Amino acid sequence: MQRYTKLISALGVVALLAACGGGGTATTAAGGVTDTTGAAEGPTMIYITPNPIGINKFLELGQIGTQRAAEARGGSFKVFESTDLNSRQANVEAAIEEAPDVIVLTTFEFTEMAGELAPANPDQEFILIDACPETETPIENLHCGVFREHEGAYLLGLMAGNLTETGQIGSVVALDIPFLHRWSDSFALGAQTVDPSITDSQVFIAGDNPFSDPATAKEQALALAAQGADQIFAVGAGSNGGIFEAAQEEGFMTYGVDVNQCPDAPGSIVDNNLKLVDNVVEQLINSILDGDAEPLTSFGLAEGGTGVMAISDELEGSECLIADYPDIIEQVQTAADQIIDGSLEVPDPLFS
Repeated sequence: MQRYTKLISALGVVALLAACGGGGTATTAAGGVTDTTGAAEGPTMIYITPNPIGINKFLELGQIGTQRAAEARGGSFKVFESTDLNSRQANVEAAIEEAPDVIVLTTFEFTEMAGELAPANPDQEFILIDACPETETPIENLHCGVFREHEGAYLLGLMAGNLTETGQIGSVVALDIPFLHRWSDSFALGAQTVDPSITDSQVFIAGDNPFSDPATAKEQALALAAQGADQIFAVGAGSNGGIFEAAQEEGFMTYGVDVNQCPDAPGSIVDNNLKLVDNVVEQLINSILDGDAEPLTSFGLAEGGTGVMAISDELEGSECLIADYPDIIEQVQTAADQIIDGSLEVPDPLFS
């Protein structure tokens, strides 16, 4: 229980990394609703976003996972897109009123709401992605899906350890908190597994808007590059664009988070620490419908919840630099297989 509490208490911050960053016909409700009910007779699902999906790939993946689960079960789904706190509340209340088999919420912006409305509606099943309310005991009808981000970050570190020419790497991170060290520390560990002499530097954006401050992030990335770092991990959500700009200007290699960010800076981004939200949503929906869902489930490489483009079927056309290094890809695949079968355990900085 202590480990459970420590994990979920950190998720409200880290979810910002994702939030800042065919089944029928369409209609719309509070903030925007896509209705794909059609004539399906199977289970019903409603997916609610904290903001319009637009170009937000993280939110789009949640919709894709809901749709896949609905279609596989011969069911239907709706998407309620929110725009602010009021529309989020209205959308969740509207979803509860419709009483679907599953309501899917995503990111920390629903944490407090889920913690209040799930126990108040015990007959309604809820999923919350990338966050979980901190409670003394788990809420039985709320099923949280979280990620083992340190596994993917370690694989990125293996790439950096092979690619560095200066023997110096670094990370630009939004905040200096234990949970975000899951990215930066694991990245360093992976690189130093390749060569223990590699030095690592970590800098933190901090300030009033650490997850959306590309200017400060760019300055810090440039400073790391000036000190010799030629592999820099961008762990700043909406701040990452500044790091990518610095990489294109100074010629160092960088790494993204959550989704494939390689097209954002072609020729500069090696790979990304992926959160495969669609897989997680689909698995949690199926576990609820099968009656074996847990209050909190952690998803890593073994569960198909995290990954890197290097070992993805979508590597070709990804615009990620790692595609040009088949020997490194082979090493990364071997390490991923070992993590999956348990012969390699990447320590979790949150609990060290």
